[in-house]
Amino acid sequence: MADVRLDDWEVRAARADDLDALLALASQTGGGFTNLPQDRAALAARLERSQASFASPAAPDGLYMLVLAHRPSGRVGGTAAIFAGIGSPWPFYSYKITTIALHSRELGRTFRTRVLHLVNDFDGASEVGGLFLAPDLRAGGLGRLLARARYLFIARHRDRFADRCVAELRGVILPDGSSPFWDGLAGRFFGMDFVEADRFNSLHGNQFIADLMPKYPVYEALLPEAAAAVIGVEHPDGRAARRMLEAEGFRFNAYVDIFDGGPTLDVETDRIRTLAMARRAQVTAGAPPADAPCALIAVGALAGFRAMAVPAAIAEGAARLPEAAAAAPGEEILHAPF
Repeated sequence: MADVRLDDWEVRAARADDLDALLALASQTGGGFTNLPQDRAALAARLERSQASFASPAAPDGLYMLVLAHRPSGRVGGTAAIFAGIGSPWPFYSYKITTIALHSRELGRTFRTRVLHLVNDFDGASEVGGLFLAPDLRAGGLGRLLARARYLFIARHRDRFADRCVAELRGVILPDGSSPFWDGLAGRFFGMDFVEADRFNSLHGNQFIADLMPKYPVYEALLPEAAAAVIGVEHPDGRAARRMLEAEGFRFNAYVDIFDGGPTLDVETDRIRTLAMARRAQVTAGAPPADAPCALIAVGALAGFRAMAVPAAIAEGAARLPEAAAAAPGEEILHAPF
């Protein structure tokens, strides 16, 4: 485990020269990370789209990629993404879980089962996703910094994002890369295994789902036991991410991913905890005292956006920050408790 000094790290906009670092991170995911494909060309295209979104005066379907960077060394140790509006150019598919009960008076028996309905309920929503941290950095608050920086970015550019926000958690993936949910349901219609489908989706989008996925409700009772058991269950590596999402107000409302069955959580954007707590302040000259509490702060906008967790003295709209924040007196920041 790395010796983590939190205030040496910052979250900033991803740049074209981060490609090699992002590819190295992608190689550590173990698959199933659609937003961080293990493919140089696909990652380069995502970076290009992200840079165009940062540069655009308005990007209704923009993608904003962020990276966690170590200021002293320049190392990129993590990444996260924000989608301004999902469902374009391809519809955003989910399975919505409902329950039905069937009763036979003659048999004296009631049968209940969950039913999966293919829906596009989140079309137009914003999405936070693609959160991945190098394994040796999963301590010391860096995951929390990376995750919460996304919400300060949304707060900083609120007019670019929708009134609802979703987050998809990776479902259960076995050590061999297979998905029990995919193998038990969708895989039967596509003639490809989960790894192939996941790669195809990351490179070409999910129109093939619209073309071949069965549109009728799916009864859980007809699925293999292994597939039914993982519906709405996140990958073990995603449990910490789920806790952080729930701490921000995201909730599981019976939607799951159509590929691996992982849970989709959602929240009204303005009810995201960090966003709701964010306040504006102006930087004043002078360093904070040695015992100043740690604050989550964001400076700059769009491609110049940076977020960090540093000691800060903030009162009555004025903020004294350490030199590491590189914020000039008079500059406006956003801040929230860390």
